[in-house]
Amino acid sequence: MMEKSSRIAELFEREDQFLGKTVTVQGWVRTRRDSKAEISFVEINDGSCLRNLQVIVELSRPELTRHLDPVTNGCSLCVKGVLQTSPGKGQNIELHADQLKIYGLSDPALYPLQKKRHSFEFLRKIGHLRPRTNTIGAVTRVRSRLSYAVHQFFQERGFCYIHTPIITASDCEGAGETFRVTTLDPGHPVVEGQADDPFRDDFFGKAAYLTVSGQLQAEIYALALGRVYTFGPTFRAENSNTSRHLAEFWMVEPEMAFSDLEDDLAMAECLVKRLIEVVLSQCREDLAFFVRFIDPDLEKRLERVVETAFEIITYTEAVRLLKHSGEDFAYPVEWGNDLQAEHERYLTEKVFRKPAAVIDFPRSLKPFYMRVNDDGDTVAAMDILVPGIGEIVGGSQREERLDLLLEQMRLKGISPDDYSWYVELRQFGSVPHAGFGLGLERFLQFVTGLPNIREVIPFPRSPGHAQF
Repeated sequence: MMEKSSRIAELFEREDQFLGKTVTVQGWVRTRRDSKAEISFVEINDGSCLRNLQVIVELSRPELTRHLDPVTNGCSLCVKGVLQTSPGKGQNIELHADQLKIYGLSDPALYPLQKKRHSFEFLRKIGHLRPRTNTIGAVTRVRSRLSYAVHQFFQERGFCYIHTPIITASDCEGAGETFRVTTLDPGHPVVEGQADDPFRDDFFGKAAYLTVSGQLQAEIYALALGRVYTFGPTFRAENSNTSRHLAEFWMVEPEMAFSDLEDDLAMAECLVKRLIEVVLSQCREDLAFFVRFIDPDLEKRLERVVETAFEIITYTEAVRLLKHSGEDFAYPVEWGNDLQAEHERYLTEKVFRKPAAVIDFPRSLKPFYMRVNDDGDTVAAMDILVPGIGEIVGGSQREERLDLLLEQMRLKGISPDDYSWYVELRQFGSVPHAGFGLGLERFLQFVTGLPNIREVIPFPRSPGHAQF
């Protein structure tokens, strides 16, 4: 068994309890500097927090220097010694080494991470090493804490966590932007539409895809258990090389029986605020890093989101505001056109200066499952928009009326036979219900200030990029 060691974050958090005591730490060398005073200063980081722990190694002690000589940036070490008060600036404690052990050496001529700022583009090329940088380490810790907070939020409110399938025969959005899953010979591609069933010899005996959303399956369980949520990876074969899009990303998707759009919006706003409160209260060190190096206004913006109620406007009102803004938008603003990121950011950054929920979208813009409003032209849908990002939550009240669901499917060109189970849910005890999806990566962009979504997921998947 490995020697019991302390996490560096724990040493910083409980300095008074560890001062003067012998402790063991393990981690990776960030820097090493030898002084003329026969002392080597080695900074070590174990990933538990942003700060490095300074290790003092006396060069006059041969039992230490024989291990120290090959130590360079990137080496992995085990250090045992006494934790003492540090006289240097920027740290309260330091570890005076009595024993050193090298786990793994690092060739300084080849190790790509140096004590300087590297571009995010460069770091993506070395995805196996970029978690050792301050930025990626910080965002990964925030991501982990938020993931835990998501489960806490829903469990505290009586939601049941369910695992919806990754492989599915349903295209939830109806947009056709799906990745097909097949075991068929790629040398004999499937020709859809031919008289003979092209998928009869495939693994599932039918067309199958990576899921774009767990919503439809979550509805099944909501109409039995009342309140459920799913939190997992989703996939879109959308050829979008933007700072907001990924081909693989994680979605938080609750579904609530006996709920309408107003309930849906209230739950989404509550979730967004709760998650931001977690970042503000439990990710202080990493948040301070983002404020210092990424976005100086980040903390104030997050505090404002928590403290103020979200603006609620209809799609029609949003279009009117945009048309009378005097702005020269790249995408035209007309009733019936989808809102683009530039429109969403204008509303949140220039008009309201806070998050806004746009509701009641044109029926033609939204998927078949959204509930048709009494006007017959709009659906009970919502998009929550935030400054700097745009849409961060999308949801709706679901269409619980069988006749209108079938009409929606006909208008969207969707065969009821392909969704017979979904139709039957409206025949056997249908109830009003609603749900939404929150994209974890876009939310992380918002709370860290990072400009590109590829920096907030461990292994980004985008068109032409599937390394690691």
